[in-house]
Amino acid sequence: MREQKIEELLETVFTEREQGRDDAAAIIANAFIGHAPGKSIEDFRELAGLGFVRFDDGVHVGLTAEGERKARGVVRRHRLAERLLRDLLDLGESEAESQACEFEHILSLEATDSVCTLLGHPPTCPHGKGIPPGECCASFHKMVRPLVTGLAALPIGARARIVFVAARHHDRMDRLASFGIVPGTEIRLRQKAPSFVIELGETMIALDSEIAGEIYVKQVADSKELTEDAR
Repeated sequence: MREQKIEELLETVFTEREQGRDDAAAIIANAFIGHAPGKSIEDFRELAGLGFVRFDDGVHVGLTAEGERKARGVVRRHRLAERLLRDLLDLGESEAESQACEFEHILSLEATDSVCTLLGHPPTCPHGKGIPPGECCASFHKMVRPLVTGLAALPIGARARIVFVAARHHDRMDRLASFGIVPGTEIRLRQKAPSFVIELGETMIALDSEIAGEIYVKQVADSKELTEDAR
C-alpha cells in the first residue's frame, strides 16, 4: 500500500474518532466521501495487517500506537497547512483545503515544526479543530521567538499587527470583526489584568483572557523605535 493511501486512511480514522465515531462501517462509508475516496474494507484490513489499526470485536476500529503516531502527524501537517494558506497567504477556503491535502503528504518534520513556529504554535485550524502539538510546541520558549505569537505573549505597551484570529465560534469572529479586530489591523496592548485592553486607533477595547488567547499577532516596531535604531 502506498504511503499516501495509508496516511489518508489513518487521517479518516483519527478525524472520525474526534466526532465520537469508531464504528467500522461508518468510518469506511465516510472514507469514500472524505479523506480517502474509493477505499474499501480490504484497505482497512490491510492497515490492520501493517499494524496501524485494530478491529475490536469486528465492529470498532481503533488506532495502534504506531497508527496514532502517523495519524497525528498527517492531521497536524494538514491543519497547519490550512492555517498557513488561509491566514498568511489569504487563499480561499476551497483552494486552501485542496493545497493542504497535498502539503500533508510532503512536509517533513522539520518543515512542519518551522511552519508551526512561524505561526506561533496555533492551537486550532481555521475550522476550530485542534492541531496536534509537536515537540516544538512544548519547547518553543527555549527557541528563537516565533514570528507570530499569541496576544498574551505580547509585552504591555508593544504594538503588533493581527495575523489571524482563531475564534472557536463564528459569532465571536463576527463580533470581533465589528470592532475592527481582523487580520492586518495594528493594535497596541495596554494591559493584561484584570482583562486585556488593546488600543485600536482612538478606541480602547477590553477582552477577556479566553478571547485574547484566540488572537495571534506579529510585533511591529514603533516609529520612535525605528528612529532610535537608525541612530
